Amino acid sequence: MKKTKSYKTLAATLVVTLALGLLSACGEGSSKDAKQEATASTTGGVKELSLFIDFPWWATKEWKGPIAEKITEKTGIKLNVTVATDDKQLPLMIASGDLPDLVLTSSNVSRMSDSKLSYPWNDLIKQYAPEFKLDPTRIAINTMDDGNFYTVRNAFATQEEMAQNKYAVGGDGNPGIAVREDILKELGNPPIKTLDDFVKVLGMVKEKNPDMVPLVMDKNWIEVYFLQQFGAEALFDNWYENKGKVDYYIRQPQMLEFFKFMNSLYRNGYILAENFAFANDQIDEQYATSGKAFAHSHTVGTADTDNSAIKKNNGTFAFKMLPSALTKEARKVSTGLGFAGTFVTKKNKDPEASIKLLQYLASDEGRKLTMFGVEGEHWTWNQEGHPDLKYDSSDQDFMNANGIGWWVLYNDGVMEGLRGYVPGKQKTQALMETKAITIYKPQLGLIQTQPDSEEKTIKTKIDEMIKNEKVTIYLAKSEEEAVAKYNNMVKNAENMGLQKLVDWANTTYEKKKGLFK
Repeated sequence: MKKTKSYKTLAATLVVTLALGLLSACGEGSSKDAKQEATASTTGGVKELSLFIDFPWWATKEWKGPIAEKITEKTGIKLNVTVATDDKQLPLMIASGDLPDLVLTSSNVSRMSDSKLSYPWNDLIKQYAPEFKLDPTRIAINTMDDGNFYTVRNAFATQEEMAQNKYAVGGDGNPGIAVREDILKELGNPPIKTLDDFVKVLGMVKEKNPDMVPLVMDKNWIEVYFLQQFGAEALFDNWYENKGKVDYYIRQPQMLEFFKFMNSLYRNGYILAENFAFANDQIDEQYATSGKAFAHSHTVGTADTDNSAIKKNNGTFAFKMLPSALTKEARKVSTGLGFAGTFVTKKNKDPEASIKLLQYLASDEGRKLTMFGVEGEHWTWNQEGHPDLKYDSSDQDFMNANGIGWWVLYNDGVMEGLRGYVPGKQKTQALMETKAITIYKPQLGLIQTQPDSEEKTIKTKIDEMIKNEKVTIYLAKSEEEAVAKYNNMVKNAENMGLQKLVDWANTTYEKKKGLFK
């Protein structure tokens, strides 16, 4: 997806300086380029633009359904959608220059934020949509070293925004573990209020139900829940702060204890070795919904989603969520600057129509449409300050078929958080618990290596090494072996230039953290 260091509004002098910088960056060249582009193809008064979505797992692969139709009705734009086949497709398109009109990406935000590839939003706004207003914080965190911002990432909210919207509890992008209620009952309903309680119950399951997998984990969410229980500030591929200095996550004190814990789960037979090599992220769901697993680690929506699937298959059992905090140290540190950003490429046939599309999607009406659905048909507004949904938000088939929550070329964390508030849902309770232990440190999110930089090369090599080595730690034959492998992994990272990377990160941090004073 929050108590120690909140977002604060930018200092007045910074806002003025930034605004002047953005205005001066609106060069003649970009305006002329935009004007010289051919107009978008038009059919029946509707302009067609191409969109590449840089996520192979994206569920909505065609521009159809009530939300897409409503966007076309409001903007006069239809999108011809292509979803990535793998994570290498967009880099190859960039290298060849074969780009569509619009690109939605997360992993390639830095690469696409290049005046050779994309139009700066600030140029397009000044020329075509001067009434499109963005707040200084969002401008600041998306502005590149050249003074331009080429996108505004979705799913972002300041701590103040979240605090002002008590029903904005977050989205499914938070970790959670669900357990079988019927199996717990068979075991005598042992309490699970602590991490030790949970491990004890896993042992009881293994003993009483030897053919059942005690815990199955989504391949993309293996570590997050447990890292939070240990109070780790930085999750994988991230930075943490200690007394005003930053360091890479593998050197934070909690990591060794986390690895020892994960290794103990494996050595006790509570998790499968093959879980770390699942071919896709549906295998864990199959284990859970078919009755082959007791506990299912994925997101805060796991119990609701699993129960919906079990009900459809006429199953007779159900899952319930564990508390989001099973230790006194549990916390979530949010360093996010948002998730994905939409880019108007230099190949774009109609930059004016594109920025006006984004302007509509950034409006209150547009954000509610893409996140909740069509007002009146899918939801009504509750005067307490949240939407009353007319559908089951855990029904992924319905959500996908209608495009709810998918056409988020622009949105924010508040709207995403409001959709998460559904009275009576286990997910809602889990999100409220998560919100209570969340700390915001977005300044850490500004430490980003640039494409083709020495720091990027060092970090990529270290991350690839860690990706391979961490599994050997999980699967070590003894705790002593796990500790030795962890220490060796850190040593390898240091030999690969970790300290040089950390020194660069601290220099960058000193420059960037002032944005939040």
